[in-house]
Amino acid sequence: MVIDPSTTKYMIKAIIKADGVVEKSDVVGAIFGQTEGLLGDELDLRELQRSARVGRIEVELDSKNGKSEGEILLPTSLDKVETVILAAAFESIDRVGPCKAVIKVDEVEDVRVSRRKHVIDRAKSLLNEVIEKGKIDGESIADTVRQAVQIEEVTNFGQDHCPAGPNIEQSDAIIIVEGRRDVINLLKYGIKNVIAVGGTNIPRTVVELTKEKITTAFVDGDRGGELILRELLQVADIDFVARAPQTREVEEIPQKLIMKSLKNKIPKEQFMDMYNIKIDESKKDNKEKPSKPKKEFFNKSKEKKKNDDAKPQKDNNQNYNKILNEISGSLKAVLFDDKGNELKKIPVRELTDEIKKGGKISTVVFDGIVTQRLLDIAQNKNVKEIVGIKLGNVVKMPKSVNVLTKSDFQ
Repeated sequence: MVIDPSTTKYMIKAIIKADGVVEKSDVVGAIFGQTEGLLGDELDLRELQRSARVGRIEVELDSKNGKSEGEILLPTSLDKVETVILAAAFESIDRVGPCKAVIKVDEVEDVRVSRRKHVIDRAKSLLNEVIEKGKIDGESIADTVRQAVQIEEVTNFGQDHCPAGPNIEQSDAIIIVEGRRDVINLLKYGIKNVIAVGGTNIPRTVVELTKEKITTAFVDGDRGGELILRELLQVADIDFVARAPQTREVEEIPQKLIMKSLKNKIPKEQFMDMYNIKIDESKKDNKEKPSKPKKEFFNKSKEKKKNDDAKPQKDNNQNYNKILNEISGSLKAVLFDDKGNELKKIPVRELTDEIKKGGKISTVVFDGIVTQRLLDIAQNKNVKEIVGIKLGNVVKMPKSVNVLTKSDFQ
């Protein structure tokens, strides 16, 4: 069926049923003949066709068992009102040739709406194709260049030729990962102070580096990562522990998960206490430790401070013990002001950042290990009291911070 698109704003669609066998010419003749003079000169169908305001009448018929059925289409460029009047006139036709007939208008379609929908749908499809093609090409170029840069940036560091980033020697802090692919993945996102151990046999180069630099062990979230981490804790001076999400590997996780894992790193002592990891000190290199007199002085100073403040703190201590029991195993910290009012409860991993903000924090009760770093930050921000599960490797005890652990309440 051929329709002249130049005249089409609306499309009249009608169904015809005739009690006899009729031809297309019979139907067209009936339409012209029975509508002539019905709608006046302005809507005379012949005049409308001469002025190209309506198109050709298209008819499709199918005759079966002595009856005919089919569809009539008439495109128009008339306005909406004129079109529906013309459509209604079709339904006044009751005969086609010698046969009785019924014409029923099925729809008056706004062709422009249909075309706009088609244009929009096709445009969406084309846009998606362009975006996908551009994405593939862009990713391909970017990945090719990035991979080339990564390979160039991976160095072989130290006498053990450990795969490492270019900033491993200059940086004050380093990140230890398992293998070369882990190094490459971190380099992809601009992390260049990274070095790989290459297995559970920790290279001497890495062990020596950990003595001089603040060290974060960043391992896979599987059993292999756990084994390497245990070995690192035995032979190297690890300060913080970070792990990829469970069952995931550092070499394949995206930037967001890398940054999230490193942000959620926890002190080594806290990690070991959480997982009940014990270190065999015989495997570890001898390192400088606090001398015995310092330890005795610290214990005596702590005991003296407790004795001096025993009376006024008795009720507080009972409250602290109760809070510690409530948050045990939750890795939460509860912050109080100088009047004992609770300020907020936060994850332990956010504790140091929260204290650094300053404010009204006077006392911290938390499910974790009291470390030197935490005490130094607390002293700088005028925190008066820290209550934790146990005391880590603290060399210098701030005089302005009262420290209590779970053993003090037993």
